Amino acid sequence: MALLDIVFGILQILIHNVQLVGEELDEETRKRMELRAEMLKRETTRLWQEEEQMNQEQRSQESNGFTWASLLLSALQHWQFWAVAAVLVLLFGLCWWLRKRSHEPEREEESSDSGVEEEEHEEEDDNANESEEEIDEANELGIFFEEHIQWPAQHLDRDYQTVTGLMETFILIYQHFFSNTCLPVLENAIEVGSAFEGWSPREEDITYRLLVPLKPPRGHIFHLEPGPVWLMRNFRILVDLVCTCEMEQPAGETRCFLHELEQEQRRNEGPNILDDLCTDSYLDVQKIARYFQMFVRRSWRALPISAAHRLTVLPSDRSCKFSVTRGREQRILIELLFGVQEGDSDIFVSSQYTEAAYTPSTMWPETYAVAEMKFFSHIARQAEPDTYHLRCLQLCVRCLLGRDFSTYTLKTVVMHLLTAIPLSEWRRRHFWERLNDIMMYLQSCLEEKQLNHFFIGNANVPEEIILPLELRVAEPVNLFQHLAQDPDAHEYALLEFEELRIRLRRLLLQGR
Repeated sequence: MALLDIVFGILQILIHNVQLVGEELDEETRKRMELRAEMLKRETTRLWQEEEQMNQEQRSQESNGFTWASLLLSALQHWQFWAVAAVLVLLFGLCWWLRKRSHEPEREEESSDSGVEEEEHEEEDDNANESEEEIDEANELGIFFEEHIQWPAQHLDRDYQTVTGLMETFILIYQHFFSNTCLPVLENAIEVGSAFEGWSPREEDITYRLLVPLKPPRGHIFHLEPGPVWLMRNFRILVDLVCTCEMEQPAGETRCFLHELEQEQRRNEGPNILDDLCTDSYLDVQKIARYFQMFVRRSWRALPISAAHRLTVLPSDRSCKFSVTRGREQRILIELLFGVQEGDSDIFVSSQYTEAAYTPSTMWPETYAVAEMKFFSHIARQAEPDTYHLRCLQLCVRCLLGRDFSTYTLKTVVMHLLTAIPLSEWRRRHFWERLNDIMMYLQSCLEEKQLNHFFIGNANVPEEIILPLELRVAEPVNLFQHLAQDPDAHEYALLEFEELRIRLRRLLLQGR
């Protein structure tokens, strides 16, 4: 009886433990365990009742003999021992199984969480690897094109010193001999064009262009008169005399060409702007070009550089173009353009050629060369060293050689894209993408017959570039207006574009 009490107590403890463990499980499992424990409890109660009944039968049969009772009691005790042992093993096994089940969800949750984290890390690593692979591929593509293409060998540092030094010398000589005359006053030359901007297409095509601003001599004034508009604005420059009686005169000078007859006679004796460089009081481009060609040729003989270099003045009726050669190898082409500034802006009227078949010698087209140079300088100050916008422009213009497309067209396209695409996306690894953008932009403009001038009516022009107010508020000027007016010209331009695209692909593949 005492043994059964002990077993019953242990059973109560185990049942309580099962209930505690079951709380950690789901509701269905807990109910199933509670039913199992209740069944074991009833089974134990039944065993206890059978023991009591057997004890009563034993007491009633004591009269049958001590030996038989002793044997029966021994057998009963052995049966009770094994029954209790079986129950204990069953209960301990049940508890162990319940505890194991209670910890499995936690391990599964931890395993699931760790699995999710590992998957996230793997996904992040994969994305990072893919991104790195894409960048590497883009870099390799940019490096391939950059190294594969035969770029023109430009000796900018060496030639730059020669060109700028020579121009400074010419201007100093001119100012020394003609500062107190009635000829135009020369200001410092402004570097313009592809050579100074850094995108000359071929070595043999590199020409160093400089714009020489002209100021009216003392006692004269320039009036800009708008002329006919072909593609761009054009002007005539009227030269007029002004009274200098009330003006401060240089030391030893009291001349006024309007009111002093003696001074007027002295003016007519020497070279003067109205008689030598004008036609009907309008500044004549061709006369100015011929005059400066003669001046350069005569001044060259007095320069120390003439001992080791040879000067050749080249034919040009609207500029002063010449070459400087040392031996048989080094040859530098220089072209001097002349211009008059519009107010205090970066826009000039210049001696350059126009798009018209014939340009009168007194017609001065508007030029944006100085503004363009300032724009590319502005980009260069903001760009990283490996920014490839100039390489893109250089490559595209190189494919234009021999075609009817104007280099100014592609230059305009690139300037528009430079204000639309961040400079961080013009790096070497974006080289191929930007070339595609240039071609797609040009194709779109050709199909729409619309390419707006960059500096006229464009709100994206950097503020540091000074434009006349009428240009900032003007309606955009369509550089492809002629294509809209001439269907045959438009069809031909599309064919030229296809040839340009083929040339570009061939150049990228073959390198030349």
